[in-house]
Amino acid sequence: MAEEIKSTNITWHHADVTRDDREKMNSHKAAVLWFTGLSGSGKSTLAHAVENALFDRGCRTYVLDGDNIRHGLNKNLGFSPEDRTENIRRIGEVAKLFNDAGVMALTAFISPYRQDRDEAREISGDSFIEVYAKCALDICEERDPKGLYKKARAGEIPEFTGISAPYEEPENAELVVDTGVSSLDDCVIQVLDYLQGRGIIS
Repeated sequence: MAEEIKSTNITWHHADVTRDDREKMNSHKAAVLWFTGLSGSGKSTLAHAVENALFDRGCRTYVLDGDNIRHGLNKNLGFSPEDRTENIRRIGEVAKLFNDAGVMALTAFISPYRQDRDEAREISGDSFIEVYAKCALDICEERDPKGLYKKARAGEIPEFTGISAPYEEPENAELVVDTGVSSLDDCVIQVLDYLQGRGIIS
């Protein structure tokens, strides 16, 4: 279903300072690193570890974390399929704005539906890099850092991804990182190597 557009009589204002200008000043490209995976897969931990490594290299970065965003921008959204879709749409638009500012946006969201991730990709175009934090459900459930799986199994959390709601694995992610087997340091190196290979960082 086509999204209803309620804003009318608006025109995009083009800035004098361009994204290219900002990237030249930063000495690195802007990009959207979209970390996706089950709860407990380590995507947030990996996103922040990658950010730390990039920051140490002098890169301008920011992590958009699922829980943090739901404390503010998306606090009016729940976890129904419709709300999940809107949650990801908003983050896709915010990530693009960060890119326009020359910043590398790292997003850590379960983002369980392929179509939603594909739409986020469409928003950012070639800047979008899908990083699949691949981790078996039993390992995620064993970790259960927030105690959410236990609550979901007890029926206390409805529509919980991996238990009572689906997770659609990426089919063509730019990077698949096995966070269930590899160490955090190794996972970070894999991401940095990919970014260097793409010419996003030097």
